[in-house]
Amino acid sequence: MKYIQDHIAYLKDNPEGYWFKRKLYGMGWVPATSKGWLVMALFVVSIIAIVIRAGSLQFSDDAVLTQVVLPSIFATFIFLVICFRTGESLKWQWGIKKQDTIEDIA
Repeated sequence: MKYIQDHIAYLKDNPEGYWFKRKLYGMGWVPATSKGWLVMALFVVSIIAIVIRAGSLQFSDDAVLTQVVLPSIFATFIFLVICFRTGESLKWQWGIKKQDTIEDIA
């Protein structure tokens, strides 16, 4: 339970208004605001739509590239651009150190 409480406190400490904050463990982002969650949901829905469309149609090998692979790469690229522009800078971290506070990490 302490981990969840620390994580929620970390996400709430967002005076800059980042849509995506750094993960507490490892490298990457987690949505920190409703805008971040909306962007994440739109990305997931777009990938699911691409996969469903691919499963319902019979594609040739060339069509798979243009109808599945390229749209998936494009959606991922757009998602990453949004994360870089509206999120904290990336940095490897492994939790909150005992001597640090949540304010020191942010």
